[in-house]
Amino acid sequence: MERPKARPVPHDPAWSGDYEVAKRELQSALGDVALAIHHVGSTAIPGILAKPVIDILVEATSLEAIDRRTGLMASKGFMAKGEKGIAGRRYFSKDDAHGVRTHHVHAFAQGSPHLRRHLAFRDYVLAHPRVAARYNGVKQAILSDWQGLEDYIARKSAFVEETERAALEWRRTGSVHGERGV
Repeated sequence: MERPKARPVPHDPAWSGDYEVAKRELQSALGDVALAIHHVGSTAIPGILAKPVIDILVEATSLEAIDRRTGLMASKGFMAKGEKGIAGRRYFSKDDAHGVRTHHVHAFAQGSPHLRRHLAFRDYVLAHPRVAARYNGVKQAILSDWQGLEDYIARKSAFVEETERAALEWRRTGSVHGERGV
């Protein structure tokens, strides 16, 4: 049986509470292996459409330490999926009682450039409401011509990549030359 794929929906203020619950579960499972736990992805950005799946970023002491905690993660409902296409990541997912995906956890070792890019993107979009509005517009356009989740990801990728580059420059320099939409 194929698991249902989530479509983007309007922002739900309850997502921040869902993240806080998951954060406590992760802290319990990971202990001092987790140096930091962050809410990332579209559910962390008020006012924009998002798949109703909480994305969580874990900065870990090491991937080996994460691997040693997979049993504890599973006891909290977070199932290990390995790297799942991104070298240097440990990916976990959590589904609700009906088999609907509710959480993604992306764990990286401290110092990983993936940590930097995820946090820079989130912080940049939060700090620039016009960029958030543009991102929401991209998502609305895709949703109005819904072709499925894979198409959704592909069609928003150019905006995400452009914004990620701007976000990393903003994080590095404090400004972005030729900022658009800000």
